[in-house]
Amino acid sequence: MSSTFVDSIMATVTARNPAEPEFLQAVKEVVESIEPVIQKRPEMAKLKIVERIVEPERQIMFRVPWVDDQGNVQVNRGFRVQFNSAIGPYKGGLRFHPSVNLGIIKFLGFEQIFKNALTTTPIGGGKGGSDFDPKGKSDMEVMRFCQSFMSELFRHIGPDTDVPAGDIGVGGREIGYMYGQYKKLTNSFTGVLTGKGIPYGGSLARKEATGYGLVYFTTKMLEARNTDWKGKRVVISGSGNVAIYAAEKAMSLGATVVAMSDSNGYVVDEAGIDLNAIKRIKEVERGRIKEYLDVRPKAVYTEGCAGIWTVPCAIALPCATQNELDGNAAATLVKNGCIAVAEGANMPSTPEAVKTFLDAGVSFGPAKAANAGGVATSALEMSQNSMRMAWSFEEVDAKLHTIMNNIYFQCRDASEAYGMKGNLVAGANIAGFLKVAEAMLAQGIV
Repeated sequence: MSSTFVDSIMATVTARNPAEPEFLQAVKEVVESIEPVIQKRPEMAKLKIVERIVEPERQIMFRVPWVDDQGNVQVNRGFRVQFNSAIGPYKGGLRFHPSVNLGIIKFLGFEQIFKNALTTTPIGGGKGGSDFDPKGKSDMEVMRFCQSFMSELFRHIGPDTDVPAGDIGVGGREIGYMYGQYKKLTNSFTGVLTGKGIPYGGSLARKEATGYGLVYFTTKMLEARNTDWKGKRVVISGSGNVAIYAAEKAMSLGATVVAMSDSNGYVVDEAGIDLNAIKRIKEVERGRIKEYLDVRPKAVYTEGCAGIWTVPCAIALPCATQNELDGNAAATLVKNGCIAVAEGANMPSTPEAVKTFLDAGVSFGPAKAANAGGVATSALEMSQNSMRMAWSFEEVDAKLHTIMNNIYFQCRDASEAYGMKGNLVAGANIAGFLKVAEAMLAQGIV
């Protein structure tokens, strides 16, 4: 059954979704991991649980016309893929980036199903976005785009139906503009978006949550190796929200972050990254990371992103984008003594890289587990909105810490139960799949 099951599923998915490599990669990883579950649970094969879970419940594509500051009409594409609602309303971010296409959104939405299930909160999987690029756009241009985007999206979302959040290119500014348009169109004040500003229903600790959660998950991996963050060299790709707050929490636990990057290149600061400088450049000035040299002239800037993984470190946190860390980079990290890798971005490691880490005994935290802190805290934001109350930063952070610990234990226990001890990739896929599959079995053929 082993090869036949995987080959059969992948043949169908490939035929239906040609030219969508990221989606096919994500599906294959999950299907390979859950094969032992299907062998033990024949009713799942009979009722086509896997065949149903790889097919989105709904795929929405729409035109987004808007007017730039020069009065020219621009046209972008909008997407929302509502993948699975077996355990709750669709939940997943919106990504604004030129690389966005249907395949990218489907890959992200598919991953979100299992990530959301691992949080143990009642949220299903979905994702959306546009090929719009907010970089270099004025606030007014971003506002006009967001209003046009929401003028179509609002028909398909709601607090009990689909609750989007932010992702690459969608921060507090974009969420605010979209929320304002949704409220105007529906004449309702609801928790339909998460990542909102604190004055209008946002949650404290949401901005920090994905990065903090990544570090909490990594801490459990380090504990399993009888070590911690103290004195460890850390390399973090990216310099957005996830990377910044992962760096902040890692530093607070005694680590030294020596390198960070953006889409143009990376900086290495052997004295330790000055995070306040990074925050100012990225969060306030929306600048490029090479400007870090204006603050720390002794730091080294290198054009291009791939070389960041040649910087020796004990812990690597890829927090930029999908497939940024390949097999060669993984081999270099192993050679340089890396003991732990945890994914802050969605699927940043290629299959070859993952295999390299697992074969070398490197502790590896897959994205759907390690970076689930963001969506977990979004679920906490939804709860606060429903109750019309707000928790303190410390309350939210404590709940996040508990959730991330529980995610680690779910992954660990599932990997051991199915004979793959230490393989948190398989453990995350199996644990997330089982929760969704049991709900689908209970609800019938829908």
